[in-house]
Amino acid sequence: MRGRGGKRSQRRGADTTSAAAGGSLEVRIESLAAGGDGVAHGPDGRVLFVPFTAPGDRVRVTVTEARARFARGRVEALLEAGPARVDPVCPAFGSCGGCAWQHVDYGVQLEAKRRIVEDALTRIGGIHFDGAIESVASPDFYGYRSRTRVVRSGARIGYRRRRSRAVHAVSRCPVLTEGLDAALHDLAAAPGESSAGGEEEWELAQGAGAPRVVRLGAPLPGPAPAPLELEVLGDRLRISPGVFFQANALLRDALVTAVIDAAGRGDAAVEAFAGAGFFTLALSRRFTRVTAIEADPSAARDLRGNLAAAERANVEVLAEDLVAAVDRLAPAEALILDPPRSGLSPGSVGDLAALAPERIVYLSCDPATLARDLSAFQAEGYRVSALTVFDLFPQTPHVETLARLERRSGAGS
Repeated sequence: MRGRGGKRSQRRGADTTSAAAGGSLEVRIESLAAGGDGVAHGPDGRVLFVPFTAPGDRVRVTVTEARARFARGRVEALLEAGPARVDPVCPAFGSCGGCAWQHVDYGVQLEAKRRIVEDALTRIGGIHFDGAIESVASPDFYGYRSRTRVVRSGARIGYRRRRSRAVHAVSRCPVLTEGLDAALHDLAAAPGESSAGGEEEWELAQGAGAPRVVRLGAPLPGPAPAPLELEVLGDRLRISPGVFFQANALLRDALVTAVIDAAGRGDAAVEAFAGAGFFTLALSRRFTRVTAIEADPSAARDLRGNLAAAERANVEVLAEDLVAAVDRLAPAEALILDPPRSGLSPGSVGDLAALAPERIVYLSCDPATLARDLSAFQAEGYRVSALTVFDLFPQTPHVETLARLERRSGAGS
């Protein structure tokens, strides 16, 4: 990227008004897209996606890809910085694939995520939500992340480069908690090399105690690593290596509180994709009976252990895939869903709606699949009653959305 205000002589033969591949354009960035790119419009009206730009920036762009409805470009020069632009703090920014928005003011990031969810619901799901989409900011937009995975390739430790399988070596990461950042530094400084020139994946995680650093996929010599201990709303969870848990250490309690408040209270609840019990223990205090479904064997073992340690005997754990379990589920007043990025399996929405829950709580990490699934629930007689964006990953375009649905009067009767 060129310096601010810097001029660059026009390349011989370059077309300064063409949105064809190889052409050069001067555009003003208008907004931020779901994937993180800045959005502008070319002279022919086509949408132009430009990475590492901020709303209000005026940039000279080389068009790298041109299609019928949109084009993609690469910044040649930043001609004028917009009011949303700030200085990134990480020297790996722009190459490392982890953070794409360190150059964007945090308030602008929050609003962009709200708009991304709103757009996905309307454009993909055909859902016109009448209420306000709430936003919950991370208390700090650096130093929040308590779980990460890095790659050792040869003697290099780091993250994948942007849109590449290559590894960008790092020894510090400003979005990690202080303890995890120090653990990354120690791992990068320690002598070592991946076996036979291949790659190794390492997990760095921190809970209530010291960071845990483990190699995934192959045991290391010596005793097995101890489970990580995580404290959530007064409950103590033990998490095995490789088992997912919410990484923003500053928003855990707020997220669990929001989920259980949306679920309410009652006799029976079904929780799918329960993991190690991040929400399950709190739900078990709100409902007489809870059925928790988790297909990953390690997570299901952790879930059973955490329930036993907390002496919660009112939870039945089904260690299987949701599609396999759904035919054996009894009707429930609340259904809690926290699926992976791909969302729910095709056809499962109808089976879940057949349980006739009064309330559905859906925590999503992808606005597109959220919109698709909410639209399917809407067709089954449910309406979206509340939407909240939780900013679990500042400095990135990752969006976490909590949706609450209620059964319309007379639906399913």
